[in-house]
Amino acid sequence: MSFDLRTIVENFVLVIAALIPIVNPLGAAPVFVSMTRSLTPAARTPLARRVALNAFLLLAASMLIGNYVLGFFGLSVAIVQVGGGLIVCSVAWALLKQEPGAAPDPQYIVKPDDSPAKAFYPLTLPLTVGPGSISIAITLGANHANNVHSLLNAAPSLILGAAVVALSIYLCFRYSYQLTAALGVTGTLVFLRLFAFILLCIGVQIIWNGLSTLLTTFHDRLPCL
Repeated sequence: MSFDLRTIVENFVLVIAALIPIVNPLGAAPVFVSMTRSLTPAARTPLARRVALNAFLLLAASMLIGNYVLGFFGLSVAIVQVGGGLIVCSVAWALLKQEPGAAPDPQYIVKPDDSPAKAFYPLTLPLTVGPGSISIAITLGANHANNVHSLLNAAPSLILGAAVVALSIYLCFRYSYQLTAALGVTGTLVFLRLFAFILLCIGVQIIWNGLSTLLTTFHDRLPCL
């Protein structure tokens, strides 16, 4: 099997350019600190590593087999967008209505005894890798899913791109405490509110994208009157 170096580099850059802005690990860092305020700084390091690993597995799996998994269950990306967008809106609303100085919603607080479980939900999904990221990852993989040979040729760049995104998540979460300390109390609060609002808008946009596709499909299937 031969690999085209230029194609690998182009696909790698495409993955980074498409996923980094919507994953936004830097923007999620203050939220990570807020949700893990009951943990010591030392305890956040393995948790950040676990979240980054979860994110890598989710993104890589979405790009490599996501299109096939959805097809097996008869699901569409639009359905994933609507369902996942609702979860994103729920998390964003809980963060947005949080009073200054108050603890986050109890269901989202990460405690030492349940940090492994909550490393996946809600810290990885949907805070870090949400339905928007997953749908984009599935779309990136779908471009090469027409045959196995094309997918295998694209696999190195897709996996390497997911690894770089995961590394950025780890670094931002690993040093999230230092980042919030540099921002100060007021700066962190403003940053947190802004990210929560943006996250809410992203959730609404994801839902709308899914609904638009579903409504268009429904309209196309209507009999002509």
